Amino acid sequence: MPIDFTSPTNRNTYALRTADASWKVAMRSLIDPVGLRVADVGCGGGIYSTSWLELGAESVAGIDSSPQMIEDATARADEHPTLSFCVAEAAATGLPDGTIDLVFQRALIHHLDDLRQVFEEAWRILAPGGRLMIQDRTMDDVLQPGSPQHFRGYFFELYPRLVDFEAARRPNADSIDAAVRAAGFVDVRIAPVAERRRAYDRFEDLASDLKARTGRSILHELSDPELLNLVDFIDHKIGAEGTIDEIDYWTIWTASKPAL
Repeated sequence: MPIDFTSPTNRNTYALRTADASWKVAMRSLIDPVGLRVADVGCGGGIYSTSWLELGAESVAGIDSSPQMIEDATARADEHPTLSFCVAEAAATGLPDGTIDLVFQRALIHHLDDLRQVFEEAWRILAPGGRLMIQDRTMDDVLQPGSPQHFRGYFFELYPRLVDFEAARRPNADSIDAAVRAAGFVDVRIAPVAERRRAYDRFEDLASDLKARTGRSILHELSDPELLNLVDFIDHKIGAEGTIDEIDYWTIWTASKPAL
């Protein structure tokens, strides 16, 4: 059954990590975040909202359609006068025209049906010269083979039907490029990113994370017995003792709103 982001049963499922240094290095290679006014659209539990402040952003507005996610984000964030969270739709953020320097959309667009409205909203709230940044997975990212560091690949090895599920929701790079340009953006660029998601001290910690489906919407497509089978399968594949580093593969699109 698809994840219900609004359900209290999913409390904190997207709020229990911190963004890894590898993500921060990738962001700095793509944009200078110092002094920027950032809108984190589809912010979930606020993991990356607070990270933009750590990177030097002047302010961050976290936007999510789920009251539960915004409650989680507010609870996990330290009080900061330039960090705010609001329940709103990605296509109707409620932010004033031209007041944002960077619109960041991580793991958002594969949940949406109408990208045109979302990119037009990003255009509206961006100041001239502002940037749009989209972080999501393409099918090339999804189909990276399983390994002791990329055990997400084992999901599809054990349950091939999940490939079809992903193919139905994951963005095509060309279609994203076209939709971004149709909204008026220019200088559209694409870059692959390997992000260290989390380090686990032992397999039992990873198993607990997987069984709770923490931050992994795809695992809601599995029944409880299937999920337990997957955990055993990954345990057999990894055979690890000690720390386990998890790597995720992503694609990042960047684009600019022309300056006046």
